[in-house]
Amino acid sequence: SRAAVIGRVLEDQGYKVGIIAQPDWRSSHDFKRLGRPRLCVCVTSGNVDSMVAHYTANKRKRHDDDYTPGGAEGKRPDRAVIVYANRIREALKGVPIILGGLEASMRRLAHYDYWDDRVRRSILLDAKADLIVYGMGERQIVEVVKRLDQGEAIAEICNVRGTVVSVKKEKIPQDAIFIPSFEEAEKSFEAFNKAFALVYEQTSPARAKPIVQQHKDRYVLALPPALPLTTKELDHSYALPYMRAWHPSYDALGGVKGFETVRWSMIALRGCPGECSFCGLGFHQGRIVQSRSEESILEEARLLARQPNFRGTITDIGGPTANLYLATCAKWDARDPCSARQCLMPQKCPSLKLAYEKTLALYRAIKKIPKVRHLFVESGIRYDLLIEPQAQAYLQELCAHYVSGQMKVAPEHTDDFVLELMNKPPYECYEAFVKKFEKINARLPKRKYLVNYFISAHPGSRLNEALSCAMKLLSRQIRPEQIQDYLPLPMTLSSCLYYTGIHPLNGKRVFVAKDIHERSMQRALLQSQNPESRPLIKKALSRLGQEHLMEHFGRRH
Repeated sequence: SRAAVIGRVLEDQGYKVGIIAQPDWRSSHDFKRLGRPRLCVCVTSGNVDSMVAHYTANKRKRHDDDYTPGGAEGKRPDRAVIVYANRIREALKGVPIILGGLEASMRRLAHYDYWDDRVRRSILLDAKADLIVYGMGERQIVEVVKRLDQGEAIAEICNVRGTVVSVKKEKIPQDAIFIPSFEEAEKSFEAFNKAFALVYEQTSPARAKPIVQQHKDRYVLALPPALPLTTKELDHSYALPYMRAWHPSYDALGGVKGFETVRWSMIALRGCPGECSFCGLGFHQGRIVQSRSEESILEEARLLARQPNFRGTITDIGGPTANLYLATCAKWDARDPCSARQCLMPQKCPSLKLAYEKTLALYRAIKKIPKVRHLFVESGIRYDLLIEPQAQAYLQELCAHYVSGQMKVAPEHTDDFVLELMNKPPYECYEAFVKKFEKINARLPKRKYLVNYFISAHPGSRLNEALSCAMKLLSRQIRPEQIQDYLPLPMTLSSCLYYTGIHPLNGKRVFVAKDIHERSMQRALLQSQNPESRPLIKKALSRLGQEHLMEHFGRRH
C-alpha cells in the first residue's frame, strides 16, 4: 500500500513514523493512540477511493471490503479522508494535516461526485486540511516534512511541486493559471468543462504552470506535478525494508484478501501514457512511464524466493500496462510529454520506443532464480501494441511461458464511436490482435484464453450501441464475465461527459445513459448468458423494435 511506501520513505530519511490503520472514526480515541506527533499527521483512505470501495456503480452498498481484515464491511467511513481529517483536527488541535492517496489526489480541485450527483469542493477544504500531496508522493512528502522539521510553518510551505494548498491572494504565483471557480463550475456545465480542459493542459512536469481555483474567498493552489522519479530513485524506494505481510494481529481475523492477491507479485513500472478517458492514472501517476532497473526487479524476485512460504510462483510482474516496461521517449527524458498529441492514440507515436527484447531477457533471468518455477504476467496488456510486427516474438513467448492460462485485455466496447470517446483503439485493432493470439495459440501445447474487460453504459453508448456490441460478442462466442457498469470517477474526462453531456475538449454533445433501467438493460445485453438478463434483454429489444433478435440470445454457444 502507499501508506507503507510513504512510511518507509520517511523512515529512510530518519523520521519516526507511526501508522494507525482504520481507526474508529466514531470518536477521537483511536486518533490519540500514538500521542501527539512532532511534525504532522498524514491521512489516506487506503488503496481506493472510499466511495468506490463502499458502493457499486448502481450506488448499492457493498457487503465486503477486500482491504479490511476478514473482508469486514463498515470499518472505514464514507468519504474517509474528510472524516479522518476532521477527527484529527478535533483530537490533535494545531497539528498540520497532510492528505494523500488516490482519494485526495483525484479530488484535489472541484470535481463531479457521482454519489452526491453534484460538484463538490476541493477535498482540501472539506477536510479542513493544510496540504494535499497528489500523485505517488515520495518526492513531495519528503520535502514537506523536512521543511516542517526545519521549523517552517505549514502555512508557509506553498511552493512544493505535486502539492495543493489554500493560499491568500497575495501568495498566488505570477505565472499561475486561473480556472473557473468552484461556484462557476457548480452552476455551469461550460465552466466545469473549461476547468477540466485547463487542468488537462497542465500535466507536463516540465511545462506545467500552477493552477488556481477560487472557492468563495479562498484560493486553492495546485502546484505543477512532481518530477518523475529516476530509475535509481525508484529502485531505492522499492528496496526499502517492507515486511511483505499483513500485521500479525490480522491472522485471527482471516487476513486481508486484497493483499493476498498481490503477495507474490512485483511492480516493474509506474505511469501510463494511454489516457483512457474513464481512468485517472494519467492525473495520478502521470503519463511518463518510470521503470525500475532489471537488477532491482531481480533482487526483489530473489527476496520473494527466499520467503519461507514461497511456493515457486511469482504471480505478476507489471504495472498499469505490463508491456510498457522500459518504454522510453526523448520527450519523457526531458520530463515533457507532448501536449499536442498522445503517445498511443490514434496509434503509437513513432517517438515511443518499446523494449520487448529487454523485457523478455528480464523474464528469462527471473525464471533462472533458484526456487522460481513459474513467472506470470497478470497485469493488463495493451493489445493494440501487440499487433505490430516488432511485438511478434514478445507475444509468442508471453503466451508460451508467462500466461498462466488467461491473458487480460480490455477492448471495453465494440462500437468505434464509443471507443473514440473512451480514447481506446478501434475495434479492428482488437480483431487483428485476436487473430494473432489465436494463430499463436494453435501452436501451443496448452491452450490459453483471453479475459476480456468491457464497460457498459459509458457515455456515448445508447441501447443501439449496446445491442451492436452484444451481437458482435455472440458472433465470436464471447461470454464476458468482466463487465463493469460505467462509474464516473472524479477528475476524469469521462466524468465530464457523464455530468455535462458535452465533451470537455471539443464541445460536442454526447448521449449519456443515466436512467438506472437503461443502464441495467445495456449490461444485460452484454451478459446475455446470465438467466436474470433475459427479461431486461426482451425489454431492450422491444424498445428498439428488434424483438426478432431474441432467438440469438436464446442460443447456447
